Amino acid sequence: MIGVIGGSGLLGIEEWGSSREEVIRTPYGEPSHAIKVSELDDSEVAFIARHGNPHHIPPHLINYRANLWALHSLGVKTIISIATVGSIAPEIQPGDLVFPNQIIDYTSAREHTFFDGLNNPLNHIDFTYPYEDFLRSQLIASSQNLKIKFIENGCYASVNGPRLETAAEINRYENDGATIVGMTGMPEAGLARELGISYAAICPVANHAAGRGLSKEGLNLETINKNSKEMMSSVVTLITEVIKKIDH
Repeated sequence: MIGVIGGSGLLGIEEWGSSREEVIRTPYGEPSHAIKVSELDDSEVAFIARHGNPHHIPPHLINYRANLWALHSLGVKTIISIATVGSIAPEIQPGDLVFPNQIIDYTSAREHTFFDGLNNPLNHIDFTYPYEDFLRSQLIASSQNLKIKFIENGCYASVNGPRLETAAEINRYENDGATIVGMTGMPEAGLARELGISYAAICPVANHAAGRGLSKEGLNLETINKNSKEMMSSVVTLITEVIKKIDH
C-alpha cells in the first residue's frame, strides 16, 4: 500500500473518489486524523492530513510517531509527503516543486524516534541519504512527462515553527547548505526510515524565505496560503501519476 501525507493546502484528494476511513489506535497516541483509504487503479492508497482536518495542529505538536505508525500498521510501504516550503536559494522560485535529496534538522523537543529504549530497543539507523532515490526518480520522470516545473534536488531546513523565520536565521540556513525551509520535514523522514518505509517529499514553494525576494520586507501569510492552495492541483496530478507507475 502507498501512503500520502498531506500538508498545508491539501486536506484530502477528492479526485480519487470515495474512500473509507480507518481510525487507528497507536502506542504513541492519536494520529492527526483518521486515515482515508481510496482505490486508485485497483491499488489502495492511504491518506492522512498531517495538521488534521480542518487544519489546526501546529507543526511542533503534530504526533509524527502516531501518524507514521498508523500508516505502517495498515501495510504502507511507500510514502509520498507533501510539505509546503519557502525558497532560500535564488534559483528556486514560488510556484516551483522541489524534490529534496537532503535535510537538516533544526527542530527541538519533538518526539523523534521509535527507538527510545522504552517502547523499542535502542537502534541507530543509517540516514546518510534521507529520501529514497527510486521514489524521487519517479517524481522527476512523471513531472517531466506532465510538463510540471520542478527542481530536482534541494536541501530542506526543517525548523520548529509555528512562527516564521527571521532574515538572519535564513542567512544561517543558507550558509549551512539549505536551499528551502519548512516546518514538518523532521522527524517525519527519520521515523519513516526507522520503520523501513520508502519516503520522498514533494515540496511546493509558496514564498521566498524571510529577507529574500518578494519577502525582503516581510512575509504575508495570506499570500503564502493562497499560493500553496493554487499549487495543489498540479501536486495531486503528479501524485496520481506516480502512484499508477510504482504500484504496477
